[in-house]
Amino acid sequence: MTNLTLKQLRYFEALARHRRFRIAADACAISQPALSMQIKELEQDVGHDLFERSARDVKLTAFGQIFASRVREIVRAVDELGDLARASKNSFLAHLRIGIIPTVAPYLLPTVINDLNNAFQGIEIRVRETQTAKLIEELKQGDLDLAIVALPISEPSLTELTLFDEEFVLVRRHEDEGKPVPDRTALPHMRLLLLEEGHCFRDQALSFCHVGSSQPREVMEGSSLSTLVQMVGAGIGITLIPEMAVPMETRSAHVSISRFDAPAPVRTIGMIWRNSTSLTAQLLQISEVIRRSSERIRQLSTA
Repeated sequence: MTNLTLKQLRYFEALARHRRFRIAADACAISQPALSMQIKELEQDVGHDLFERSARDVKLTAFGQIFASRVREIVRAVDELGDLARASKNSFLAHLRIGIIPTVAPYLLPTVINDLNNAFQGIEIRVRETQTAKLIEELKQGDLDLAIVALPISEPSLTELTLFDEEFVLVRRHEDEGKPVPDRTALPHMRLLLLEEGHCFRDQALSFCHVGSSQPREVMEGSSLSTLVQMVGAGIGITLIPEMAVPMETRSAHVSISRFDAPAPVRTIGMIWRNSTSLTAQLLQISEVIRRSSERIRQLSTA
């Protein structure tokens, strides 16, 4: 066991997480044969098989599961030492790893990245866009410094900070412009277009519309807000989108936008990060830049 290296542990943790050599190798920026060799050497060093291998994927052995829990603690502790060093030098802003959900990224990121570059000269920003569950996982594993998501998350190991609230708007055919806006009780009886499973915005829209599992035929799915808006323009149905998305998603679509009467549907967008990070003071500075950026964007979208 004296020959174990941190690099081997990181390779092991990546394979334990992704369960496929190719994906884990890509995540570690090495070749698949090199990863396989490192894992084999690690198993020889510990004297146990860590994975059960098959043609499709790999699974942790019983010992591998115990080993994985300890490795995650070690890797996380090392990452936190790195955070501490970056914070003490006040140079962490040279590298910032941001995660963001797809229903916010296209509308917020261009302005935020520009503002962060202006506020912190020389900053290198790496962005990861994916759904909330994956962002939480990667944040807890130390792969991200912060994530921008819809709140609440209610994860004890993460800190939540509200950035802004935004309303949902109704998207209908252009020919429906000026017609009365249906209330939430009428929406379940209309052809409603929503994002596919896994998007938190889908769940929020369903909650507002009181559409549940008992009404699956009333809901049609799309992979992005852009797809949904274009489907509305083609006369397929109606949809809801966040107000921040209106300028970008409706500029090339033959649709109309309407606002709901109070109480209108709304979501809270915020930042989350690990409680254990040493970068809290710096992340609070980041949050102020993002908050100012989002305020400008939302003013444009509601003008």
